[in-house]
Amino acid sequence: MQGKAPAGSVDEYIAERPPEIRAKLDRLREAILDAAPGAEQRISYGMPGFFQDGPLAYFAVFERHIGFYPLPSAMESFAERLTPYKKAKGSVQFPIGEDPPYALVREMVAFRLKENREKAESRVKGRKGRA
Repeated sequence: MQGKAPAGSVDEYIAERPPEIRAKLDRLREAILDAAPGAEQRISYGMPGFFQDGPLAYFAVFERHIGFYPLPSAMESFAERLTPYKKAKGSVQFPIGEDPPYALVREMVAFRLKENREKAESRVKGRKGRA
């Protein structure tokens, strides 16, 4: 897809992929939105991103894997369950030939949503305390 403009929406990003990858990405998006039905979807850093009270997670397709980026806090909290996969500080790689662990993705996004809500609530409380 070199020379092509980056996708302008999550729908476009997914639609540009081959059918077998598109199906996995649709299910991945569904898992994310199951955990955070109010999440805003948009392209961020050139990949689909999901936001509610801050960033929840991102994903991207590569030649050999689907990268899932739930941020470092989720990676730390779910580290034991992510042992079968190649990982970095804020990301995990799901092999392109396998289905991503959709239930685990849901749990990680729910964790991030709770974390974001707690941070948002503490900011609001902090502002009220200064008034």
